[in-house]
Amino acid sequence: MKNRGIISDELIEFTGFYQEKAYPAPLRRITYSYIDTKGAAQIITVITNNMKHAASTIAALYKGRWEIETFFRWIKQNLRIKSFVGTSENAVMTQVWIAMILYLLLTFIKYQTRFRATITELLRIFREVLLETRSIIEYLRTNWEELIENRARPIQLSLL
Repeated sequence: MKNRGIISDELIEFTGFYQEKAYPAPLRRITYSYIDTKGAAQIITVITNNMKHAASTIAALYKGRWEIETFFRWIKQNLRIKSFVGTSENAVMTQVWIAMILYLLLTFIKYQTRFRATITELLRIFREVLLETRSIIEYLRTNWEELIENRARPIQLSLL
């Protein structure tokens, strides 16, 4: 059986007086390695009280959880969900769903247009040209620097 990147799987216990009093049962320390999206090797150590599942299953669960955490961090940073408009469960869920739909639409547009820049830059372009009359496809064909340069030029009005 393959170890799926598992470096170690150890049983540990707290030895400090207060720590042992707070959690007297043994814990499991799993160290595993994986290749991240940038191609770099990452080594992660997790501590769990789960003694039933295989170490590779626990490592996969934590890795999946971390991907979800980074996804929501991206949403909070780029889609501006730092505070919620409403406080009810429905209001919060609606705002999160709208942000996720926006993310999926941006990803789809990036894929369909073969846009080479990041989704963050695509979102910046959409924010910049939201009320423009030019086609968004024209903006996607130009690079960001050209867009800023064109926007910086003053508009010459004619009195004809």
